[in-house]
Amino acid sequence: MLSQFKDSKLAGRSRVVAIGGGHGLGRVLSSLSFLDEGLTGIVATTDNGGSTGRLRETEDCIAWGDLRNCLSQVATRPSIGSLLFEYRFNGDTPLGGHNLGNLMLLALDQLCVRPLEAVNLIRNMLNIKPRIIPMSEQPTHLVALSSDGQQIVGELNVDAMSEPPMSLQLEPQVSATCEACEAIRNAEVVLFGPGSFYTSLMPVLLTDGIRTALSQTQAKVVFIDNIDAEHSPAAKLNLQQRLDFCQSALGLNVISHVLCHADEPRDEGLLHYRPLNSSFQPGRHDTRALAGALAEILSGN
Repeated sequence: MLSQFKDSKLAGRSRVVAIGGGHGLGRVLSSLSFLDEGLTGIVATTDNGGSTGRLRETEDCIAWGDLRNCLSQVATRPSIGSLLFEYRFNGDTPLGGHNLGNLMLLALDQLCVRPLEAVNLIRNMLNIKPRIIPMSEQPTHLVALSSDGQQIVGELNVDAMSEPPMSLQLEPQVSATCEACEAIRNAEVVLFGPGSFYTSLMPVLLTDGIRTALSQTQAKVVFIDNIDAEHSPAAKLNLQQRLDFCQSALGLNVISHVLCHADEPRDEGLLHYRPLNSSFQPGRHDTRALAGALAEILSGN
């Protein structure tokens, strides 16, 4: 599997699906971008903060921010187009704080039939080979149920909870993008994370259709743990509790490997520890180390 992904004969033909959102998913996509069309990112669309949150309030659209970030992470080289895509307006004006890439995606969405078409237009403009797919093309919010029975609405509020939620759901419940389900069913490898456990990974897994696709795939499923603890209620869960939460939400036990950071490599059943920390950006995965570790633990499986 991944042990040969850097071989030019396989690059672009292997089928790897990465699920998540934010900087974590972007890091994974950047690590494996040499797979070209063989790599697919399925991106959470429930963010309600910053520029994305403001657009969601006024335009009733999906969250564009994580999609924009993932597209930027896999852009082949810096260009005027990629610089414009990441440009953020300054100042205390209606445009202040907005990211131009978010506005471009919103505008293209309004010109297209589907949000995925807007994403694909940006992919073509920036010469991006990996596929980037929103988890759903319908707007929805993440909702948590607290231990005292309160409903906590929105990613920002969920991440600010003092205790881990009892359960999560989407409101309204939405269907997964059909291309996302197809990619999972046909995958050789499916990657969960890294990133914000409750607000990047779980929204995708809660989307209608994802569970069925995961139950039908023959792929190896790898959970990639964060290097540093989150600044969220997920920090109060140990690794096994997070794995159990995934299994409970899906009603499936699909995770076949777990990749964690450690200074010295070792294997303990499905747990695989490898040096993954970036020396340039501590707390984030080194892209070469991540690709190499995935190749190693999946070789021969």
